[in-house]
Amino acid sequence: MKSINLQVGELLSPLGASGVEKQLRRLGGVTEVSVNQVSGSATVTYDEAKIVPATIEKAIERCGHHCGGELAPLHLCESGSPPLRDTTVANKAESQHSEHDHSAMRHEGSSVKDTRVGASEHPGNAMQMDDMSHEMGHGAGMDMQEMVRDMRNRFFIALGFTVPIFFLSPMGMDSIKISPPFGLRLDLVLFVLASAAILYPVWPFVVAAYRALKNGVANMAVLVVLSVGTGYLFSVGSTFIYGGEQFYEAAALLLVFILLGHWLEMRARAGASAAIRALLDLAPPKANVIRGGQEIEVSTAEVFAGDVVVIRPGNKIPVDGNVTDGRSTVDESMLTGESMPVDKKPGDTVIGATINKSGTFRYTATNVGADTALAQIVKLVQEAQNSKAPAQLLADRAAQWLVLAAVLIGLLTFVVWFWWLGKPLLFALTLTITVFVIACPDALGLATPMAIMVGTGLGAMNGILFKNAGALEEATKLDVVVFDKTGTLTMGQPEVVEVVPAKGVNEREVLSIAASVEVGSDHPLAQAILRRAAGSDAGKAESFTNIEGMGAQAIVAGKTVFLGNRRLMDAQTIEVGELTSDSERLQGAGRTVVHLARDNKILGLIAIADKPRPTAAATIQALQERGVQVAMITGDNQGTAERIGRELGIDIVLADVLPSQKASKVKELQSQGKKVGMVGDGVNDAPALTQADVGFAIGAGTDVAIESADIVLMKSDPYDVVGAIELSRATLRKMHQNLYWAVGYNVVAFPLAAGVLYPFLLSPTIAAIAMSGSSAVVAINALMLKRTKLAGIRSQNASAPASTQSPAPKPARAAL
Repeated sequence: MKSINLQVGELLSPLGASGVEKQLRRLGGVTEVSVNQVSGSATVTYDEAKIVPATIEKAIERCGHHCGGELAPLHLCESGSPPLRDTTVANKAESQHSEHDHSAMRHEGSSVKDTRVGASEHPGNAMQMDDMSHEMGHGAGMDMQEMVRDMRNRFFIALGFTVPIFFLSPMGMDSIKISPPFGLRLDLVLFVLASAAILYPVWPFVVAAYRALKNGVANMAVLVVLSVGTGYLFSVGSTFIYGGEQFYEAAALLLVFILLGHWLEMRARAGASAAIRALLDLAPPKANVIRGGQEIEVSTAEVFAGDVVVIRPGNKIPVDGNVTDGRSTVDESMLTGESMPVDKKPGDTVIGATINKSGTFRYTATNVGADTALAQIVKLVQEAQNSKAPAQLLADRAAQWLVLAAVLIGLLTFVVWFWWLGKPLLFALTLTITVFVIACPDALGLATPMAIMVGTGLGAMNGILFKNAGALEEATKLDVVVFDKTGTLTMGQPEVVEVVPAKGVNEREVLSIAASVEVGSDHPLAQAILRRAAGSDAGKAESFTNIEGMGAQAIVAGKTVFLGNRRLMDAQTIEVGELTSDSERLQGAGRTVVHLARDNKILGLIAIADKPRPTAAATIQALQERGVQVAMITGDNQGTAERIGRELGIDIVLADVLPSQKASKVKELQSQGKKVGMVGDGVNDAPALTQADVGFAIGAGTDVAIESADIVLMKSDPYDVVGAIELSRATLRKMHQNLYWAVGYNVVAFPLAAGVLYPFLLSPTIAAIAMSGSSAVVAINALMLKRTKLAGIRSQNASAPASTQSPAPKPARAAL
């Protein structure tokens, strides 16, 4: 199975997205579909042996929506090529079974025969739309910003013609009424003005209603067309056929407020996708590579694995690779959220889209195109944003039934007031239109996807990647978080934690002599001493001798030095003396104690341990304050594990656990009725991550496709677990607030619109304001999540680097 993210244009309402989902699920070989109206994209999981992406794209086109092809970072497009893939490239991608393959975007088509569904069909140039797409809705291929501008323009056109309509027929306010110019008939003047105010501005809703009905759903656009269309057509009939009162002013004013509400809603929706647009625009368009012994500039899309890339100060790194020559510091904050630059030397890994700060270096490209960390992150975030939380599935079904309920209640309202209660036709029709327009399925449909879009985007800007909306929801329910000790709560490598010098000797001298003995050794304990002694005046050691199982002996400055454990001291009959109590104390605390002696006299003790991460204690305290227990799982013996547990304040210590037993320990906790989260490195912890209700893969900045985890934390900082849970809880609160508002609004709105509180009545205009306002409230409330102060989360404006603030590029096939 493979998944692909495709652009779906001109989605006016959430139920329009449901219609596309309904049609795509009918395709043979498609196993899962999720369409997100907010982001204007679809995530499709399919069997590549049965169907190709071109067939899925065609199905989207048949639904009446422009399909801009696969969403991918801008740097995956070939420089100078059209923004949309041409036929040969698309066929190449299909025939090679690799829509994500970097090389498929560069080479001619293949003669490989393909028997999959649709493989024999040529999609043709994607720039050429079918007849339906020529003139529909907002126009073929518009992105969200263009749709916002188009809706704004239609609003001002409608407003411009509605103002004179209102003064000619001011809905009972005769004091401001004016007469038609040149003695023209009032109804004819109103007809002309209303036609201009309604027919062009309402067109996107007509098209959206047609698409929805064609795809087997009824959406908000159906209600808009019913309400505005009923008022306009009734008035036209009154003007030219059966005479009587007209409804032009109410229909035009109704549409003005509907357009205003949708314009503001679309602006909010466009803001919700800011994070993903920033990610898409991170990588540089060009790269300097060595070819034929010369440095040349090429498109980032033309960098191949194995190319030697040259990076200078201030350059963005184009693709992933390994440093071969030179040293520098690199700002990785745009991908990992880590604010401090990272030192790079030969052998270190660099990540594409990060920024070189100081030195010049060369590196060999390893992951290019869709295999880069950036491309994987973008794909992961897109799939998370397009996934649906359980609450959203229920809300989508409720929104569909709400449209049908609005139509039935509207018709029932007309029957009751006109035929049963005997009210005038215009009165009954006004209430019917009010019912049609006040129903707001969009508020229900937007309640959860808007919150998920903002939440997952904010997480991505902080190096926290949710793989699906279900993980975001489950993270709020955790009772216990289990940390694998090594590499999560601790640094994962030995560090000097304490130096105890003998009387008359200082700490610097102890470290300097010890470092002299250890120079050139690759033993983990030796490396820990050398790191701590960095910058000290270490002398040159001679006659170095390794003493198996005990330590080492060497000549430093003409004197014999012994460095090792207590057994080495005993073997050399060296008295530890006054340091005996310190040695026992440190060993009792689980430290590895290295003894240093010179000329048979003890100089000091060096305590080494797997040092806790700086934020480990704060992480545990923050989780406990939020009602979450903390467990630590480790293969260490009980004494060492309990020492670390006491030091960090851990609730549950699971010691002497083999890697194969970690999953069973998680299962034991679950059997006690607890919701369990597991934090590990995603390698030997994979079974436990899978078993847990929520798996957190930590420190996985260059491997974001860890299948066993639900949430990927790109920094090796355990406090990001707190950030992930806080963000999940805040996002879920927004989802619930939006759902409560949407349900409560519709429960109250229907009786008011139907005239249950007569003589207190709502006009269609007020209903339009309420309906549009309801959607806007949901959208704005979700966007407020960006400004919410959360532990472990920086606001989007604060966390986004300057390099990501450039305008988002226009969506296109295979590129954004």
